[in-house]
Amino acid sequence: MRFICGMSLPPLTLVLGGARSGKSRHAEALVTAMPAPWRYVATGQALDAEMEERIALHRAQRAVGWITVDAPLELPEVLERIGKAPPPILVDCLTLWLTNLMLGERDLAEAFDRLEEALQASRAPIVLVSNEVGLGIVPDNALARRFRDEAGRLHQRLAARADRVLFVVAGLPMVVRDAAGSAG
Repeated sequence: MRFICGMSLPPLTLVLGGARSGKSRHAEALVTAMPAPWRYVATGQALDAEMEERIALHRAQRAVGWITVDAPLELPEVLERIGKAPPPILVDCLTLWLTNLMLGERDLAEAFDRLEEALQASRAPIVLVSNEVGLGIVPDNALARRFRDEAGRLHQRLAARADRVLFVVAGLPMVVRDAAGSAG
């Protein structure tokens, strides 16, 4: 664990949950329990008016003390750059990053490898937020099925290396694995 002013956050925390589950709010609370400043790596892109509004609302709701860095595609590169210093980092969210990669026809295997390398090299505690999309029905089209499968693969890879894995349901976090690596 990395200790700052008597508070701790494991080197890597993965927070999973469904849409509107409270996962982002919980992840922000984990990070803001440590002294500011905090870094918020945002992967969303404002490709339409509705998404523009969502992003603006998200920014407005954040407490003072957040430094926002946009990384819709270059998440590993951003983490390599800002992860050299101790202030904690929140990445929200991996499924938007995956969407951007897929729509940009990027090499997913290479991007996932680079992300793991950046996480391994980080000196800052990192909290990753992602949507668990594998609990519903099988999607009706090939792109959606591929997205679901790739998100599941990414989550498995990151959960295997994370010090803490949480699953948030209705605003309530459940510990899947704690910092010691045991199941919850």
